[in-house]
Formats: sequence, C-alpha cells, structure tokens
Amino acid sequence: MEFFNFHTHQFKNQSNVLELVNQYPQEFDASIPFYSVGIHPWYIKENQIDAELKIIEEKLQSKNCLAIGECGLDKRIEIPLEQQIIVFEKQLALAEKYQKPVVIHCVAAFQEVILLKKKMKISVPMIVHSFSKNGQIAAQLVKEEFYISFGKYLLRNPDLKTVFQSIPNDRFFLETDTIEESIEQVYELAATYKNWTIKELQDTISANFKGVFQKQTF
Repeated sequence: MEFFNFHTHQFKNQSNVLELVNQYPQEFDASIPFYSVGIHPWYIKENQIDAELKIIEEKLQSKNCLAIGECGLDKRIEIPLEQQIIVFEKQLALAEKYQKPVVIHCVAAFQEVILLKKKMKISVPMIVHSFSKNGQIAAQLVKEEFYISFGKYLLRNPDLKTVFQSIPNDRFFLETDTIEESIEQVYELAATYKNWTIKELQDTISANFKGVFQKQTF
C-alpha cells in the first residue's frame, strides 16, 4: 500500500492505493475489496432503518468491511436531529459490538457527536471525514481522541493549511470523498504543508492505518 484513501465514493481499483469505499446498505457492491457501510443521515428513511441495520450488521462481520459509516449528524438537513441521533446511536452500538472504526459525517453538530461518544463510552476509533472547520474545533476533536480526515477542503481552502499543520501526526488521514482529484494529489499538497517528503507522509499514514485498523487482516 503506497497510498491509503480513507474515504471515497468512487472505486478506482489502483494497485498502489488501498481505497476505503463508502457503501450504502441497499446499494451494496460485493466486488469492492475494502469498504465501509452505514446509514448516511441524508438518506435516513424511517421504514428502512431496521432492514438497513440488519444488512450493516451482516457486513460488519466480514474482514473486507473495515469500518461502519459514513454515519453521523447533520443540522442542515430536514430530517429531525432526534431521529438522526437514534440512527447514529444504533450504528455506534454496532461499531462497539464488532469493534469496527466509525467514519463520521458531521455538519454543525460537533458538540452532539462528542457528547454521544462520551455518553456511550465508545472505545473504537472515530474519524471525522472531510474536515473543513477551524483550529478550535480540530483541537477539541483531537482532545476527545477523534481522528480527522482531510481531502476536498484541504485542496479548496488555503485557510485549512494551518489547521492541518496543527493536527498531531498520529491523528489524521487523507481522502478524496467525491472529488475528481486523485489521492496522490491530496498527498502531494499535504506533504508540502507538512514540509515532508511523500515517503514520510506515506509512512505516517501507514502507521495511523495500522493503529486504527489493526484488527483487520489483509
């Protein structure tokens, strides 16, 4: 593994990239080697929740399923936050049961996510994907032992440079999510911001990968 793409919706099947491909329970593609699966808050449908949780629980028992998610909370959508929290809590419970990391979608609800982690005493790694906020929120997440993944906004917003530079080296990942740019391009910018070689960045992310996904076998 030269590159690890922590979160992507586009499986590119590159031999030098390990891709953690986001999957949805009702649209599952068994040909994808490594994936996360979860109920995204945007796509919560009350009459499908139980069936989707059953599919997720089944997939979590596969070694090819590296994480649950993306799942989480989003205050900028019409689905009531109370319902989002119920669905998120059920997925967090499954993450604990099967000891799988959690890929988190969080929009304007960081305090709620932090409180849920504490309330449920979640012990598995929780990774906030596609981070775009300020250093204060990043520092709070790190303090509460979250990991943070950067991608689209790191490329698009120069103000994130100092935020990214402030993240401890053992607490971050890189991703492409839905953007057209390659994970290699994200690595190139991240290495520049860290004043590292690509090899130094690869070694750091490889160590982080082992720390978070150490129970997985390849």
